[in-house]
Amino acid sequence: MFGLSRRTASMTIYFPAAVLLLLVMFYLSLILGAADISRTDVWRAVFTRESGETYAIIRDIRLPREVGAAVTGAALAVSGAIMQGMTRNPLAEPGLLGLTAGANLALAVMLAFFPGSNYFGLMLACMAGATIAAAIVFGVNKAARGPVSPFRIVLAGAAVTAFFHAMAEGLGLLFGISKDVSMWTAGGLIGTSWSQLQLISPIILVGLLAAILLSRQLTILNLNEDVATGLGQRTELIKALLFVLVILLAGTAVALVGNMAFIGLMIPHIVRSIVGTDYRMIIPMSAIVGAAFLLFADTAGRTINAPYETPVAALVAILGLPFFLWIVKKGGKNL
Repeated sequence: MFGLSRRTASMTIYFPAAVLLLLVMFYLSLILGAADISRTDVWRAVFTRESGETYAIIRDIRLPREVGAAVTGAALAVSGAIMQGMTRNPLAEPGLLGLTAGANLALAVMLAFFPGSNYFGLMLACMAGATIAAAIVFGVNKAARGPVSPFRIVLAGAAVTAFFHAMAEGLGLLFGISKDVSMWTAGGLIGTSWSQLQLISPIILVGLLAAILLSRQLTILNLNEDVATGLGQRTELIKALLFVLVILLAGTAVALVGNMAFIGLMIPHIVRSIVGTDYRMIIPMSAIVGAAFLLFADTAGRTINAPYETPVAALVAILGLPFFLWIVKKGGKNL
């Protein structure tokens, strides 16, 4: 970059460009869709108190929906980056390792046995489900003989995901809540409200801030665990804190958008190819790019076949599966 170091280029070029991309995507997400909304309508809805159907659509439907897309996209991308750095596994991602499936099963349990639960209870259940799924996946791999293989972890995650999805669907059929469970399983931001965001957004923002604060330790841990120990880093404590952050971010994201795979896989790899392997750059950049990506996916889902909606999870999977196969072929080099 014309004599600039990669970190300097990240701070002076890449970050401002990513922030600009996020702002543009957020603006387009408010304008594009089934309803005919102009730039003037958006301005008046946000900065004035004028009333009317168009302004109500912007304030009560599109704004909370797109804010939700931004915060959950950031949460899923950062949780994927943390998992990849912590495990040195290029295929690590909350969806592929069963965390989102575990959260989804816990949500189905709550809908079946505690139908009157508030949103805070559902969110706590999602975190608990993600924790159980992660414990099973990593427990299976720890019990296996020989060195832990990234592909073995993914296979264990696939098995746990299939089992938990089957359990969730079984509960849906048994208790007559299949429609409610399916809405979360499909992944989407339909019906996102300000009351949900008031609960979830602060938790995600705290998780993102904590991830940035631990990014230096994550960089050292990713390079070499022995070196990290030699530098006085309490590796077990750092791993525990990072694991809690992954559960926090993935669980809250699933509580809002459902089972959304591949975002945590794609975004960190894309960001890493731009800013390098320093997680002090990767974590904040992943948050920005992840937010912009989910805004793009949600906007595309609303406009491709308007006035009908294309499931966001399906659009993300269309992009994510080829990316996953490319990472497998690449073998995770330059992680």
